Amino acid sequence: MSQFLHIHPQDPQLRLIKLSVDVLSKGGVIIYPTDSGYALGCRLEEKIAMDRICRIRQHNTTNHFTLVCRDLSELSTYAHVDNYAFKLIKNNIPGSYTFILRATKEVPRRLMNDKRKTIGLRVLTNPIALALMALLKEPLMSTTLILQGNDRAESDPEVIKKNLSKQVDLIIHGGILEAQPSTVIDMTTSAPVIIR
Repeated sequence: MSQFLHIHPQDPQLRLIKLSVDVLSKGGVIIYPTDSGYALGCRLEEKIAMDRICRIRQHNTTNHFTLVCRDLSELSTYAHVDNYAFKLIKNNIPGSYTFILRATKEVPRRLMNDKRKTIGLRVLTNPIALALMALLKEPLMSTTLILQGNDRAESDPEVIKKNLSKQVDLIIHGGILEAQPSTVIDMTTSAPVIIR
């Protein structure tokens, strides 16, 4: 049975953020709020946690993972960002955007798109997500929590608890969210392409 923490959506309690980061630091899988519904997350180097997330999402590829970064400088550690891409991203973050960029060697191979060597990157505005990453001091490997048969992210933590409490280590209740999918922009071509 997973832990279930009520964290204030605008003013996250530091004690509860520390508990959440402790779960992540021990290789755990968490469910946390983002700008576009709830997401599954774990630390970047935790392959076993990544495999657990794949089982929950019922997919066997890593094309659906995104690195959620604290800021633009962290984003450039994990992706090749030219001047044009930098300006475009800077004007649109933080927010509900996922940028597909060419991955650097800092990104574990298992997280990249196999053929294109790309990775999705986001910078969020959600205060709970930002507090988690500030204390963790690294990006979260993340994927939107969309359960089999659904086409939108999960938005109600009580429903999430009912369905997934035995499959994850921690569920953060950060309120009922509006489940709007992020806009996905491919930045690997000569001109940006909106793919969702």
